[in-house]
Amino acid sequence: MAKKYIAYVSTYTKEDDKNGIKIFDVDMKHGRLTLKDEVAITNASYITLAHNRKFLYAITDFGVECYKILKDGGLEQVNRAHINGMRGCYLSTDYEDKFLFCAGYHDGKITVLRLNPDTGEVGEITGEVFHKGLGSIAERSFRPHISCVKMTNDNKFLCAADLGIDYINIYRLDHERGTLRQVDVIRCDLESAPRHLKFTNDGRFMYVIGELKNCIDVYEYHEENDQPFFDLIQTIPTTENYDVKGVAASTLNISLDGKFVIASNAGENSVALYEIDKKEGTLSMLFCLPISGEYPKDAVLFPDSKHLVSLNHESDTMTFFTVDLENNCIVMNGKEMKIKEGNRILFYELQS
Repeated sequence: MAKKYIAYVSTYTKEDDKNGIKIFDVDMKHGRLTLKDEVAITNASYITLAHNRKFLYAITDFGVECYKILKDGGLEQVNRAHINGMRGCYLSTDYEDKFLFCAGYHDGKITVLRLNPDTGEVGEITGEVFHKGLGSIAERSFRPHISCVKMTNDNKFLCAADLGIDYINIYRLDHERGTLRQVDVIRCDLESAPRHLKFTNDGRFMYVIGELKNCIDVYEYHEENDQPFFDLIQTIPTTENYDVKGVAASTLNISLDGKFVIASNAGENSVALYEIDKKEGTLSMLFCLPISGEYPKDAVLFPDSKHLVSLNHESDTMTFFTVDLENNCIVMNGKEMKIKEGNRILFYELQS
């Protein structure tokens, strides 16, 4: 029996549409989405799935909210919790789903909240860490802006990308108390603005996309004597027009099969696809092509890697493409779909 998927798309909300999460049926054969349901939530700037695939967490104006994923992919609210700070921009859980990490772009703070792995409920704040320092661009990056928080796959260290001060701070997680202790720092290139980071499925390699550098830095991760080490092994551009002005790298995703990395570029409004060398962890660009929309804030391969969807934040559209790996290109496969101020796309496999 063929696998069935749905897609969750988070959006900002307006007076005429208070449904910040859209749920779509996924047509795997044709690479299209069909609206199935909507969830009322304010300004869902980011969503993430628990590693047990039972719950979805969302950022809202209130703080964070938890939803139970129903058998048909619908969402049932569990609870919501304050984060004791300004609205977050990124969420992730540890690999045991015991803690939820929220990155604060506006206040430069990491908030750790305790989770109930059985019910998904968000509990009390167990840890708060403020980044300190100054960036090099006074008009934008003069103070900390944490843009991503993600655990290493061995569930030992939290990596926090800060595009304001060009650092990735590394924290050890106390799995009982839910507190963080800094143990290392990766000093990225000045004015690179590390935005998002992802690990390969085996956890050996970390990819970091630089918003202003318009590059992906590839690190090999290992641990010695209970200490983390990140060795830079490659830097590869996100665009073929590297010297063009007004381009900002945006999204970074890894395909479900672990074979490809996808990145997008605002300004140029393009998407780049890379093949992963599973042994070496390095990337080879297959193509960088336009997405027929403005500001591709998220871009994702369908679960079979045969189609691609781009979520275009400023043109209020989703655009769909067939991926041709023989000729290293994408071909638009139908009309754009209107969706206001989209932020994030997640594919979810329905349980039979």
